[in-house]
Amino acid sequence: MPNFTLYGNRESGHTYKVALTLALAGIAYHYHEIDLDLPRQVRPQPFRSMAKYGEVPLLVHDGAETVEGMDRVREWLFWEANRIGFSLPNLRYAIRFPATSEPAVERMLSARVQADIARLEHELADGRAYLLGAAPTIADFAMCGYMWWPEQAKVVFPPAVQAWLARIAALPGWRHPYDIHPP
Repeated sequence: MPNFTLYGNRESGHTYKVALTLALAGIAYHYHEIDLDLPRQVRPQPFRSMAKYGEVPLLVHDGAETVEGMDRVREWLFWEANRIGFSLPNLRYAIRFPATSEPAVERMLSARVQADIARLEHELADGRAYLLGAAPTIADFAMCGYMWWPEQAKVVFPPAVQAWLARIAALPGWRHPYDIHPP
């Protein structure tokens, strides 16, 4: 029985991206076509209540997703994109390619990385295994994307962040970024 439901439209390239990813990963899913010619306020339920902006694609896992849970995932994704996803890769780049870097910018990025990591440490210090609880979500995978090269950014992660990264690395099928796409 599939654990995922994809709400989409066959004319949507974004729906295709998700469907292709699921297909290539061998993940079975239910599919519900959403008529994009319908005004958002009359599109079918439960799609309408789960898709805050009424857009496709919407991928739901096992019906266990709650609006609150999806909101928390979104919060983490946006935080990651604006904080660690900005500061850490830019600091890493500045250190690896110093000829393209300004010392003041590197200092600013380093301070921001330290603040971001401190915030992440604070969040994880309550003992939960992953960002949203006992199981990993896309928020964990997004957050850790640039965190596998701490030495290249001259960053040392605090204990709760290190333990969280170790749990992610212990997941079946996990591989270091350099091992997923070897040279």
